[in-house]
Formats: sequence, structure tokens, C-alpha cells
Amino acid sequence: MACFSRIISFSMLFLLVALACEARVLLQSPGFVQTRNTQFILNGFPFFFNGFNSYWMMKVAADPSQRSKVSDVFSQAAAARLSVCRTWAFNDGGNQALQISPGVYDERVFQGLDFVIANARKNGVRLILSLSNNYKDFGGRPQYVSWARNAGALVNSDDDFYANEVVKGYYKNHVKKVLTRINTITRVAYKDDPTIMAWELINEPRCQVDYSGKTLNGWIQEMASFVKSIDSNHLLTVGMEGFYGDSMPEKKAINPGYQVGTDFISNHLIKEIDFTTIHAYPDIWLSGKDDSSQMAFMQRWLTSHLTDSETIIKKPMIFSEFGKSSKDPGYSLSARDSFLNAVYTNIYNSARSGGIGGGLVWQVMADGMQSYDDGYEIVLSQNPSTSSLITQQSNKMVALDHV
Repeated sequence: MACFSRIISFSMLFLLVALACEARVLLQSPGFVQTRNTQFILNGFPFFFNGFNSYWMMKVAADPSQRSKVSDVFSQAAAARLSVCRTWAFNDGGNQALQISPGVYDERVFQGLDFVIANARKNGVRLILSLSNNYKDFGGRPQYVSWARNAGALVNSDDDFYANEVVKGYYKNHVKKVLTRINTITRVAYKDDPTIMAWELINEPRCQVDYSGKTLNGWIQEMASFVKSIDSNHLLTVGMEGFYGDSMPEKKAINPGYQVGTDFISNHLIKEIDFTTIHAYPDIWLSGKDDSSQMAFMQRWLTSHLTDSETIIKKPMIFSEFGKSSKDPGYSLSARDSFLNAVYTNIYNSARSGGIGGGLVWQVMADGMQSYDDGYEIVLSQNPSTSSLITQQSNKMVALDHV
């Protein structure tokens, strides 16, 4: 009887170990996310997701005493079944810079990014890593152009980022440095790590000297080819908001009254670009309009771009930034939840018919990060109604994976 009990005990132990191993496998499947026609694919199955933005992670994680904030967000995200996070893989010049000057990097900050990737992996979250910024925040285009000007290059404006050979050389060096980085925690090169879902060339590119989208198109083609020459494992996107340009003039009526130098159609038709993205901030773009008008714009924006992604570009789409600011006139928590619910419903209904992989709300933060507040922040542990709404969306999107 004692021997039989030991056999049962060992059998139960084996079963528990097996279940634990299976749980870890389910937490994050080991393959790279890929695309097939207008769907994201993971290990042969459609991959649908709900996700979030937390741009600040590398900067915060550069200080080991603050890394718990990153861990808290990832653990809370995992509990809400959020499976994709978009964050910055750049900080050029200025405070706590990753790239102090062209080609000169702060190892301490790079180790912060190592931690972000390792902790995402631990919590079953995949990352979309953006490689630069359109704006001066975290350096971006203005910093690159300033570096080139200080080095004697003939540059006139931030738009020379897209054309000046010195600036483009700086950017390519950064791309290579990041993609070939070997993580000091996991010992896996970034370009070989399936925790990373995709690279993004630049957050919200804009070009004032050429509203047609053609200048940006040339830059995207050159840089996309460069990224793929180093890393053929990962998906790649531009990082666009979705503004239409001159390739299909009739589409410009969908824009919120202006152009920004991008062309959603032609910029995403480039072969090396694997999926499309849109952002939407009707509270900023259509400030002064009431909530119903802003929501009507949101629905038109999503529907138009999803249709174009499916029928013209023939690539999957991510709604990679949206949110509602507490700084908006008449803001309330219930109004934000109502807005997010409407957006999530649109995303889910679109995903059921294919074409969109998911959405990434802007933005999730940890407790005690008031200095990063921008009005859109969501602390999951402090906002139970919003957290519940997000979890419901996650569950609905995950349920589509094997439908």
C-alpha cells in the first residue's frame, strides 16, 4: 500500500509538473508572429489580441530601483490577458538617453530595455518596439537633425531627417545597434527573440515639406529594406497615424481636415512593410466637436482604413493608438469607459470578419508615475471599471484565435 501511494504521489507530481510546463508554454507560444494575407498568424493559427501602449518602460527600467513599475504593469496586463505592448526602443540625447550622441550608447539604459524584453517574455506579452520618434520627445527627428547640423551637415529643417545622407546614416546605425543587441538577461539577440512581435520604423512620421507622401515613401523603402537585411524574423511596420495622401486623392476627404505628409496607401504598399497601423485622437483632431461627432469620425476612420488594408494594401491592420483624455472638457470615468467600449466593439466586430489583429490603448501606467501623466493614463489596479472592460475585450479577442 505504501509503495502504491508513492507511485500515486510520483504520478501526481509528474502530472503537476507537466501542467506547469504546459501553462508556461501557453503563456507565450515560442514562435514568431507572422502574417498571412490579411491576418496575423502564430504557430499556424490566427493571432488576435488586445494590447496597450507603455512608451516609458525603457527609461524607467534604466534605474533598477524603479523596475518594479515595469513588472507591475506587465503582471497586471497578463492578468487582464493583454498580450501585446508597444513601447520605445529609443531615447536620443537629453535626460537618461539610450543614444547619448551618434553611435554612443549608455549601457545602463540598454540594460533597462533588456529588462523590459525579459519581463515581457516572463509575463507572456509580445512587444512592438518603435525605433525613433517624429517629435522632440525622447529626441526623435529633431535630435538627429541637430546632431547632423553640429557635425557640419547642410540641413535646414527636421524634414531633412528623411533625405540627408548623414542623418540617414545615424538612423541606420541605431537600427543595427538595437536589432543586433544581445540581451544581457536572456542572452538572446533582439533580432532572434520571438518576444518581439514587430519593429516600428518611427512613431507617427510627418513631413511638412511634402504633403504628398512621396518623400516619406522613399525613406520608408530605404529603411524597411535595411531593417529586413538585418532581421528577417520579425514583422515590420511604419508607425503611421493613417493620414491619406496623394496616391488616392478622393481618400483625403476622410482626413480630419488636413494632411501631414504621409500616404496611408502608398506608404504601406511597400513590400517590406508587413502590416498597417492607424492612430486616432478625435478629441485632439476634432477639438470643439461633441462626443457623438468625434465617435462618428472614429468609426469612419477605422472602417475606411480597414477596408483599404483588406482590399487595396492586402495586409493586416492594428489600431495602435487610441484613448480619451481626462483633460477633455466634460470628461468623466464613465465617458472614457463608454468611449473605449465603443472602440473595442468596433475592433472586435472587425476582427470577426478578419483584417484587424487588435487594438492598443494609450496608455497603461503603474501606480506612482504622476510625472508621466498625459491625461490618457490608465492604472489598471486603480481603475476597476476600465480594467474590467479591457479584460472583457481581451477575452473576446483571444476567443477568436481558434475560431
